Amino acid sequence: MLVTMKISEVVTALEAQIVEETARDDVEIISACGADLMSDVMAFVKDRVLLLTGLINIQVIRTAILMDIEAICFVRGKSPSQDMIDMAKENGIVLLKSRLPLFLACGKLYGAGVCQGGVREID
Repeated sequence: MLVTMKISEVVTALEAQIVEETARDDVEIISACGADLMSDVMAFVKDRVLLLTGLINIQVIRTAILMDIEAICFVRGKSPSQDMIDMAKENGIVLLKSRLPLFLACGKLYGAGVCQGGVREID
């Protein structure tokens, strides 16, 4: 069964905060991908995915733009720079931040029903 999760539900599940300048309530996800290697994100990510990462640099936002990712959650208490926030806002990307580690954040989403994976099949 395909589970759709609104950003407000993601915030609750991950005990996260929305970076105010990027707030949108119309974004829904069906899968999640936890990665710090943006090359993996570009190679394997699917549609309507929430990207979870501990990587804090502008390449995360650029990768999201390239892959049509509408929501990113920075884990381990990391916060995006103002340049990242500005670029995300310009491109309609919602930014979240959570104190949870990457593994636990992915597990909480899985437990909430987001079980689609977030990555393409590897041949």
